Amino acid sequence: MGRALLLSLLLIFAMPLAADGPGLIAAAEKGDLKEVERLIAAKADVHARDGRGRTALLAATHGDHVEVARALIAAGADVNAKDDIQDSPYLYAGARGHLEILKLTLANGADLKSTNRYGGTALIPACERGHVETVRTLIEAGVNVDHVNRLGWTGLLEAIILSDGGPRHVEIVRLLLEAKTSPNLADKDGVKPLAHARQRGYREIERLLLAAGAN
Repeated sequence: MGRALLLSLLLIFAMPLAADGPGLIAAAEKGDLKEVERLIAAKADVHARDGRGRTALLAATHGDHVEVARALIAAGADVNAKDDIQDSPYLYAGARGHLEILKLTLANGADLKSTNRYGGTALIPACERGHVETVRTLIEAGVNVDHVNRLGWTGLLEAIILSDGGPRHVEIVRLLLEAKTSPNLADKDGVKPLAHARQRGYREIERLLLAAGAN
């Protein structure tokens, strides 16, 4: 038994990186591609999580480290793995406008129906934050443009209520309406997009809504 135990210990110490998930997460967070590639080659666990429930891929997404994310996805990292606050690489990339990583997640099994802690799809925060190309990409991918989050808001409502009414949000409203989002889906208080636009003096958004049949 003593000999068997000794051999087991020697094998463990001979492969210290075999499950070095924490090291992989730290390297991914720093954007250290060479170290990430080395750890992947050493069979580090790409599914390991840190104290916040983040995988290495989510840590890389936080920093918009595109090539690191590419390497992790190629190694089998899950683009839908959520952390403790319900962010996944796909959802976070969409919300933050990290377009290249978003495209990588969409090409590798992103769940278009997955939702964040507010019950919203990736599209809704992208609309709020004015990420025009992200919104375009998510619409083209087939995300539901009329999804309603727990606040009672659609992407269209957030593009009006939480915006400054400037050119980026005008373009997002145009994209949503072209994608056949309903111009009359009201918030939980019964206030419709057109009323919100008028209350804020967003004339160009008002014009787009009226042209789409808003009332």
